[in-house]
Amino acid sequence: MSPVSNRLHTWQRGWLAAALAAAAVLPLAACKPGTLGPSKDFTQIDYAHGGVVTGVVQYAETPPKPVEIDMAQDPVCAMSPTSMFDDYVVHDGGLANVMVYIESGLGNKAYPIPRQPAVMDQTGCRFEPHVIGAMVGQGVHFLNSDNTVHNVHMSPTHPGNNAFDVSQQAHADPVTRYFTSPETMIPVRCNSHPWMHAYVNILPNPFFAVTDAQGRFTIKGLPPGTYTLVAVHEKAGKQTATITVKADGTVQQGFKF
Repeated sequence: MSPVSNRLHTWQRGWLAAALAAAAVLPLAACKPGTLGPSKDFTQIDYAHGGVVTGVVQYAETPPKPVEIDMAQDPVCAMSPTSMFDDYVVHDGGLANVMVYIESGLGNKAYPIPRQPAVMDQTGCRFEPHVIGAMVGQGVHFLNSDNTVHNVHMSPTHPGNNAFDVSQQAHADPVTRYFTSPETMIPVRCNSHPWMHAYVNILPNPFFAVTDAQGRFTIKGLPPGTYTLVAVHEKAGKQTATITVKADGTVQQGFKF
């Protein structure tokens, strides 16, 4: 078993106890009983008969030429494979690292918070994945899989979300944080390595996805209804679309930046 797997395994044994302790300090609106798992107070997702929205996010212009990252300042990082900045990752017109989510249309429905955290690793002196999403109250879990010291500096702007700035020794214990308010594209950086940056998205519902290397996304389990679907990218901006989903139905909805 790899060192990362060992750390995850050890962490998972203590996850529930840590989550309960953290939940105790959250505002009451974000930590009512049952938020750590399914409850009769929550709407359960019907993956068998719920609607599906799928599509491709395209970048219509010629993307900027990839720029190689100079990691020479840290001998450990300099040993990593050649890496490019990932502000724009475009393959055959598809734009990666776009956060796609349901912004409105669910009414007052509330959904169970996943027991497992969203995970962002520091590996090869990069944050991986570059963009992640988590629900309000779900753990956001940071690893350091490198043989060098990193720093996780996260800067939300919503008053309900606390900024933090912590150092992580090589292969240190994970750092987990919780957020109480929805907020998209929260920047994360490593103060020790200025090329390292990423984004965390905190959503009020579980209906979100990040586009893959070809710009594709799929969101499943939506109840029938009409929704505002949002696509946001760190550089290209934000777009919205109105979609209507039926039970057992699939909606194709693309975006073009």
